[in-house]
Amino acid sequence: MLIVMKSSATAHETDAVVDIIETIGLRPHPMPGATRTAIGITGNEGPVDGQRFENLPGVAEVIRVTKPYKLITLDLRPDKTIVRVGDATIGGSELAIIAGPCAIESRVQAFAVAEAVQRSGARFFRGGVWKPRTSPYTFQGLGDKAWEIMREIRDAFGLKIVTEAVDESHVDLIEKHGDVIQIGARNMQNFSLLKRAGRSKLPVLLKRGMAATLEEWLLAAEYIMAEGNYNVILCERGVRTFAQHTRNTLDLAAVPAIRRISHLPVIVDPSHGTGTAYMVTPLARAGIAVGADGLMIEVHNRPELALSDSAQALTPAEYAQLIEEVHAIRSTMAPMQKQVVSTN
Repeated sequence: MLIVMKSSATAHETDAVVDIIETIGLRPHPMPGATRTAIGITGNEGPVDGQRFENLPGVAEVIRVTKPYKLITLDLRPDKTIVRVGDATIGGSELAIIAGPCAIESRVQAFAVAEAVQRSGARFFRGGVWKPRTSPYTFQGLGDKAWEIMREIRDAFGLKIVTEAVDESHVDLIEKHGDVIQIGARNMQNFSLLKRAGRSKLPVLLKRGMAATLEEWLLAAEYIMAEGNYNVILCERGVRTFAQHTRNTLDLAAVPAIRRISHLPVIVDPSHGTGTAYMVTPLARAGIAVGADGLMIEVHNRPELALSDSAQALTPAEYAQLIEEVHAIRSTMAPMQKQVVSTN
């Protein structure tokens, strides 16, 4: 159920509605917007009697939600969510670039890549501390040693740290040393991990599962938001199909499709989406052209020596060229986006 407050509703009237929701044993999710506040309700196992709210002061209307998700929808929040990470944003006018190696392998490697990322103007550095790999015999990450390197990079370059939590205990460490919790494709439906991330105050970057439908992906985001964490970023990283010319099939149609359903920001990962370095830049350009809020790009100072995903990593020079091109596309699109907004 969704309770829409009047544009003239006071904070006291909104709080009163929230108090009643809590009193009847349900969970309120107030979402302030530019012109009004909407309050989503979760925790109900059956229909909620909406009549009890209709005549409360400040209430404009009560909407019964028939979709499987409640909190990620434009019905609840027609204004686009902008996730703020310190002085950086994802989902606003700034093009969010999250770049770095697949895994932290050494201090020399990580610092060389971090320097290239900072020089490009990107605000976010990604690097795997723990690596959930298909084979148990491949590189699994440096663990605690990688955290030491990541902390140094954060201090030296001022970059925001994005890394993947493989289990619930990892969230505790990211909360201490990082800035954004990444939930990888293999864990998109690890519901205990989603709930733990939902109880965190850090933003959560949720990657689409390897064979997940849009509805399954959005419901995974709903799990996080139902716990009270509304700072969720969706990341399209390709799905598994019958195609053999690419590692995954990057579903760029997912970006405009989600735009029609959800207020959450969406970024694209053309590195995992293709698995091949020569495809990364063209698909990155396409991702920005279809309206993605940002990109996640794998960069390695010596891709041929990378311990994981070497085939899809860009060199610093290739990465710099990509950044130049996607910013050019973004700047070209900006006047058109403003025109659409003013027309609406």
